Amino acid sequence: MLNFKQSFSLFTLITTPLFFSQASAADAKQLTTNIEAKVIELRRQLHQYPELSNREVKTSKLVAEKLRRLGLEVQTGVAHTGVVGMLKGGNPGPLIALRADMDALPVTEKVDLPFASKATAEYRGNKVGVMHACGHDTHVAMLLGVAHNLTKIKDQLAGDVMFIFQPAEEGAPEGEEGGAELMLKQGLFAERKPEKVFGLHVSSSMHTGTIALRSGPAMASEDSFTIKVKGKQTHGSRPWQGVDPIVASAQVINSVQTIISRQVDVTKAPAVVSFGAINGGVRSNIIPDEVELIGTIRTFDQAMRKDIKKRLGEIVTNAAATLGATATTKIDDGYPVTVNNPELVAKMRPVLATVVDEGKLIEPSLFTGAEDFSYYALETPGFFFFLGVTPPDQDLKTVASNHSPHFYADESAFKIGVEAMTKLAMTELNATK
Repeated sequence: MLNFKQSFSLFTLITTPLFFSQASAADAKQLTTNIEAKVIELRRQLHQYPELSNREVKTSKLVAEKLRRLGLEVQTGVAHTGVVGMLKGGNPGPLIALRADMDALPVTEKVDLPFASKATAEYRGNKVGVMHACGHDTHVAMLLGVAHNLTKIKDQLAGDVMFIFQPAEEGAPEGEEGGAELMLKQGLFAERKPEKVFGLHVSSSMHTGTIALRSGPAMASEDSFTIKVKGKQTHGSRPWQGVDPIVASAQVINSVQTIISRQVDVTKAPAVVSFGAINGGVRSNIIPDEVELIGTIRTFDQAMRKDIKKRLGEIVTNAAATLGATATTKIDDGYPVTVNNPELVAKMRPVLATVVDEGKLIEPSLFTGAEDFSYYALETPGFFFFLGVTPPDQDLKTVASNHSPHFYADESAFKIGVEAMTKLAMTELNATK
């Protein structure tokens, strides 16, 4: 279990006041340097004791405790286990939000670390290992480091900061709501909407010392679908006496591929429709009654997303009907497109260039993964960037990806993330000179 009585003295480390009417970029770097070891220590604790989506009870308790020690106003129990901390600056100004996600994945860790996770939990009726295989533990530790830094210079901040520690980014358990969507549904931005929202994500696809950012669409929307193709069961030797849903399913699969290849304007934005599983039948000589198909839709344009979902249902119904079968399509709405506000990116790119060398500030390709940070960015201008966490001596072509049981985050990258987020907030709240 997490030892919540263990003192990290994380947020009482720095006692020397800053004698500036405004804080400087050098102050952000020094504050981060002084707190780096404690951020790493905290991250190791979080990594060793991960919790699944909507079950981040001990994690959220630890986060709330740290925020209260900083003197922040803290709200708990948002979207089940979410924590929100509010920092009031010394001067009037806008409210901005900084977000970190807290949940781990049903993955059994295979990295040989002294603080490797040995945790287990129940997931979909099975006992599974639990691991921070996507780096959310690093996000939490870094954002607490940022909260420490901004608290130390709060008198120089012209505005306020909302720290969002969010559960269930990886998706709520079946039958539950969660994540960013539920936090907003429960009124996260209702009383006072932030004028900007910032977030970061660690990535094993980049070396430590690299930051990646894109203007406009950056990550795809994600919707899953279930198709049920119904026929009429018969003996495999007499197919003419029934309706074969397996053949009809093949027709459906082939027809659906024409949505991307022939029906949407891919010069506007890329899109993907993929099937992930086909289930039906029990014996070689029985044509079954029904086949189930499941898959995913990924797009980078909200209008295209809506159009593809409409076309999917129509094509499925018509393709099955050509062979005498019937078909139903159920689409579960997932995360919207993650869009970075162009003006905000243009403003903050020079800031990030003070954290890493200009040559290490890159524009990545569109990423077909999805992120529920997108919900915040639909409400207010958002900026979401990626932080490289693979040691420079490792080959990016062979390194374990996020969500792998071998995923590894280089601890020397954390100071970059803390400094970057600190400077973004300072810039937005006019605390830099």
